[in-house]
Amino acid sequence: MQLPVINNPSAEASSGGCVAGSCGSTDDQMNHLPEHIREKVFNHPCYSEEAHHYFARMHVAVAPACNIQCNYCNRKYDCANESRPGVVSELHHPVQAVKKVLAVAATIPQMTVLGIAGPGDPLANPERTFETFRMLSEQAPDIKLCVSTNGLSLPDQVDELSKYNIDHVTITINCVDPDVGAQIYPWIFWKNKRIKGREAAAILIEQQQKGLEMLVAKGILVKVNSVLIPGVNDKHLEEVSRIVKAKGAFLHNVMPLISEAEHGTYYGLTGQRGPTNEELQALQDACEGDMNMMRHCRQCRADAVGLLGEDRGAEFTMDKVEQMEINYPEAMKMRAEVHAAINAELESKRLAKESKVQLVSIQGLMPKVAETRPVLMAIATKGGGIINEHFGHASEFLIYEASSAGVRFIGHRKTTSYCEGGNTCGDGESALDVTLRVLAGCEAVLCSKVGYEPWGPLEAAGIQPNGEHAMEPIEDAILAVYEEMRVAGKLEAKVIVQQKVA
Repeated sequence: MQLPVINNPSAEASSGGCVAGSCGSTDDQMNHLPEHIREKVFNHPCYSEEAHHYFARMHVAVAPACNIQCNYCNRKYDCANESRPGVVSELHHPVQAVKKVLAVAATIPQMTVLGIAGPGDPLANPERTFETFRMLSEQAPDIKLCVSTNGLSLPDQVDELSKYNIDHVTITINCVDPDVGAQIYPWIFWKNKRIKGREAAAILIEQQQKGLEMLVAKGILVKVNSVLIPGVNDKHLEEVSRIVKAKGAFLHNVMPLISEAEHGTYYGLTGQRGPTNEELQALQDACEGDMNMMRHCRQCRADAVGLLGEDRGAEFTMDKVEQMEINYPEAMKMRAEVHAAINAELESKRLAKESKVQLVSIQGLMPKVAETRPVLMAIATKGGGIINEHFGHASEFLIYEASSAGVRFIGHRKTTSYCEGGNTCGDGESALDVTLRVLAGCEAVLCSKVGYEPWGPLEAAGIQPNGEHAMEPIEDAILAVYEEMRVAGKLEAKVIVQQKVA
């Protein structure tokens, strides 16, 4: 069955996806993006922080083989309860994958992006990968196609990628120094040989950089993923960010190492720790001056389905897909209507922000502002850019920083759902204990509702529960709470002079 083409929104609507915080950057950075780039990222949940509240993505697991070994990777095929790269519950042939994509597109109208990210490396499985892309480009031409690769085989496949209008590619680049790379990659499989150590890292780095340059020359947007490994590349990733930006990468995603021993990785079994929330934020902040930063990554499974932060893959196992009876023309009509409604909402938000800027410009002066210390706030949300989740139901919180300069998205922190976690969650911690630890450093948690029982422990931990802004836009609610804190004298403040608008 062929999906009808859903027209791309107008240029005016497409600019709506890139507002405050989009793509990990500021309003100013996004507003000055060329129109053709904004059209590519406005509804891409992995390239636009704003879009990830509204649009969904899915990955299909068609690429089992990998041509390198990473010390942080252990690819398991049947582990439905894990959420990390390389993990899948089912491996599909291209025909099955396309059937699944059509089912998801009809069932989840917000889905705009299809990616192949494993469980191995897509470009180490070129026949399966490109057959999937070929069929999807014919049957679902409205869906953006993406690929995520380690880069070893990338230079040989750039021309093939461009044939299928693939305009988003992610390369995992953890280093640009072979001595660092030798600590991350035990071996690569290159030209029918297994190569180890520094030599292997040097070849991989050369291929990654060559592939990056070739993609940029083709006009393909490149996102660079880097895994932050304390003591290995933590002091090196600023250099990585500087170099990949200079070569034309659009976005840098610094991710924390997942190193729990139960995952069976080399790093996990040898005791290599992952970074703290503070270490991750500090490095992201340090890199941000050189590169737009992605801070909303969920380190998705290779078969993830749904909005970032949720996984609906269990609804679309192949046995369930085979039993689905879907009226595709009606489903695609609904899909177009949903996209139009989201685009209209994003456009409305963009115009509202522009109106505020224009008003200030007419006045010629910024109003007096109180320079107050920044405050971290945790948000419970199920998506849509609003506060719409009960504290006890949240399995992750979005973290924002409020200051006199405005609101800045910091990242997300996963936890154990308070209402479902039971009394203990390993190491004797209760679900509430886990959440209190995860929210360390936050001074408020905003949710649609919070029960009496966790209220006291949250306050005792210095985290003020707040259920007064249910169903409100996240940034508006954060600003309101921050202003309440300022008025109540909870923030150090000093008046700074008026400044002319740039």
